[in-house]
Amino acid sequence: MAKILVHITHGPEHPTRAVLGFHVAKAALDEGHSVTLFLAGDGVQLMRDGAINHVNGLGTGNLRELYDAVVGGGVKIYLSGMSSETRGLTKEELAGKPYEFASPKQLVQLAVEHDRMFNY
Repeated sequence: MAKILVHITHGPEHPTRAVLGFHVAKAALDEGHSVTLFLAGDGVQLMRDGAINHVNGLGTGNLRELYDAVVGGGVKIYLSGMSSETRGLTKEELAGKPYEFASPKQLVQLAVEHDRMFNY
């Protein structure tokens, strides 16, 4: 099976595009692929409870259901540290969520290590 990297840079302001990234991650996971998510830019805001619980994409599903599925499937989630800091995303807001802060250098490393990369 393949190693799939899904890079999401759109957040709640573009719900269909943002949720589509999680939808594709779940589809890859369902097919037995190894999946990693990297959220950057406005995409880091998808880790806020308000977004997880209320963002719905047009034809792409409910973020809560997809988030629960990818987390339950063991998908590794990286958050851009710079994007998170700039948008005021705190460790308190992230408590209990599986994530790791990462840098652009780590995104490049992940892209090289994975077989395919999808961007949303």
